[in-house]
Amino acid sequence: MVEARVYVEGESVGETGAGLCVLLGVARGDDEAAAERLASRVARLRVFENDEGKFDRSVLDTGGSVLVVSNFTLIADTAKGNRPSFSDAAPPELAEPLYESFCAALRELGVPVESGVFGARMRVEIVNDGPVTIVLDAGSTL
Repeated sequence: MVEARVYVEGESVGETGAGLCVLLGVARGDDEAAAERLASRVARLRVFENDEGKFDRSVLDTGGSVLVVSNFTLIADTAKGNRPSFSDAAPPELAEPLYESFCAALRELGVPVESGVFGARMRVEIVNDGPVTIVLDAGSTL
């Protein structure tokens, strides 16, 4: 279970109680289908414990919500040198619509969604109870 909040210029713009915090990186080549696939996986991912302590419940099962925060730095290539390259990250004019599509697809599945502000400098606070941190790939990097 995660509790998370995102701030822009000192003001809270999105938060979740019991649920998930998704840091979403959009790469060149990602598309609408990838955004929808990933939203489906996030909504149905069984990462919440049942009564026996086994991961057997999804955010849909628990009635939790999701805080989605755009984060192009997840697409960093650190293979060469000491400075990460972000050349594989989708440019903002391509990434923002896919970020919005991902959020909309989660909402269509019945998941309450809060979000950060695309492209803004954000401060994210995450309380990770477990912790459970998982990297998902919907067929590409999105």
